Amino acid sequence: MHRSAAPSRSVNASAPADTRIYAVGDVHGRADLLSEITARIDDDIQRRPIARTVEVYLGDYIDRGPHSRTVIDLLAVRLVANRAVCLRGNHEAVMEGFLQDPAILQYWQPLGGMQTLASYGIELRDETETALDLHRRFLDAFPRAHELFMQCLCNQFSCGDFLFVHAGIRPGIPIDQQDVNDLIWIRNEFLESTHNHERFIVHGHTPVPHPDIRHNRINIDTCAWRTGTLTCIAIEGSTILFL
Repeated sequence: MHRSAAPSRSVNASAPADTRIYAVGDVHGRADLLSEITARIDDDIQRRPIARTVEVYLGDYIDRGPHSRTVIDLLAVRLVANRAVCLRGNHEAVMEGFLQDPAILQYWQPLGGMQTLASYGIELRDETETALDLHRRFLDAFPRAHELFMQCLCNQFSCGDFLFVHAGIRPGIPIDQQDVNDLIWIRNEFLESTHNHERFIVHGHTPVPHPDIRHNRINIDTCAWRTGTLTCIAIEGSTILFL
């Protein structure tokens, strides 16, 4: 379906010449919405050809929504076929932790980890099943292709005047000296900052009812798993278009 008069905004930053960047917010297990967005991206490229396109997914592909496994399947295809950039969200980091250490389940479960396990066919059999049992079953069920996908995740990505991260950056710290934990977990110190960072920051992590554009950043986590709205922006020159 073609959309007309899509809203757009100009910002004080610019993408490289002849380049369009597509950035997609937190998916959280909503494979249905991700499929719609990737189809919209493909349609937009076909209708508005440009020399170079870059796809960036901002992390938090798993948990909460029902189809985490399918989301990773879809993104693995985009990564290979379109050279998409897939960032690591805090939810992926916690899942990576659980793959290494069963004790991490206590931190993963409140974040929606059981929904992710269920998407791989793993549900509690009875109350006697332990974190170690779930860990062993998850290792057996976790495909090699998904291991490789996780190994390809980035913590940050720069293109032109834009920096793409999952959560944000710590204000006042040079980008090349940022702590990885801040990139995937930070909230208030970044969100409340009016600091002009080295680059214009594109991020997710903190749900907002609609894309939140400030002079120094844009937040495109529109809580897709609950609202049914997965946000995708297209950046060309200094213009941010909402697909």
